[in-house]
Amino acid sequence: MGITAESQFHVLAVDDSIIDRKLIERLLKTSSYQVTTVDSGSKALEFLGLHEGDTNDPNTPSVSSNNHQEVEVNLVITDYCMPGMTGYDLLKKIKESSSLKTIPVVIMSSENVPSRISRCLEEGAEEFFLKPVRLSDLNKLRPHMLKTKFKDQNKKQEKQEEKADFESPKRQEKEEEQQHQEQLLQQQSSNNKRKAVEEGLSPERSRPRYSGITTVV
Repeated sequence: MGITAESQFHVLAVDDSIIDRKLIERLLKTSSYQVTTVDSGSKALEFLGLHEGDTNDPNTPSVSSNNHQEVEVNLVITDYCMPGMTGYDLLKKIKESSSLKTIPVVIMSSENVPSRISRCLEEGAEEFFLKPVRLSDLNKLRPHMLKTKFKDQNKKQEKQEEKADFESPKRQEKEEEQQHQEQLLQQQSSNNKRKAVEEGLSPERSRPRYSGITTVV
């Protein structure tokens, strides 16, 4: 059932060329990934929730997604040479963001420039693919997404444990306070009973019982 497992992974593909964008989308879908495509780095940041100053019209048809219900992005694959924000700039923005830096980023380029490749890898890119991207290249994506998914799951588990640890003393305090109140009520009840018994046995209370009886000698 590998297909259903992989279809849970959501890839954001960024390329200003519509031909290359359609090609990478088709390859990713063939690999059973969920795909969202955008045509610029700024739109990629908008989709990820990191808005730039020059926000574009959100109604533009350049953003297409298989399933709008899935917001989480497990990997970003971007072209290097794009007008405005390059793939390298997008990579830096993602890695500088505290909320996005764990998302794996893969760079694509039609030019084999060693200095460019090393610069991207040093900045935090997981892979650097030469165009045209092949299906065999995309097989390298899954381990990066699995690694990130496990990290996210561990973080969620840690947060849940922290929340449980935080709530546990509060619950204990509440229970102790409740027990203390119950003890006070029990003590008060027993005191009232003791007082009633003592009052019933006192001479002042018993004397009036015989006040109406006269003794004839």
